[in-house]
Amino acid sequence: MAKVKTKGGTTLTRDRIDKLAREAERGYDLRKATREPKGGRPPLEKGVSPKISYRVGDTLYRKTKAKAKAEGRTMSEVAREALEKYVGA
Repeated sequence: MAKVKTKGGTTLTRDRIDKLAREAERGYDLRKATREPKGGRPPLEKGVSPKISYRVGDTLYRKTKAKAKAEGRTMSEVAREALEKYVGA
C-alpha cells in the first residue's frame, strides 16, 4: 500500500484508514459540521485588501529588492509606503 498522509502530514495506517471509512459509511450529521478557515493572508485593513500588480524595469526592481532586503522589509511594504506617500495617507 502506498503511504497516505493527512493534510497535516500524519501518515495513516491501514487500520486507521479502515476505521475512518467505517465512520464515513455510518454517515455524518452535517448540521454539526464546522467550516475550515480559508487560507491566505489576512486583510491589511477591515474587509478586503485588493491586490495591485504592475511592471517595473529590471534596474528599478533589482535596486528596490536589494534595498528592501537590507532594511529587512518586503517589496510589498515598500510599494505600500510609496502609494501612501503618493496619495498623502
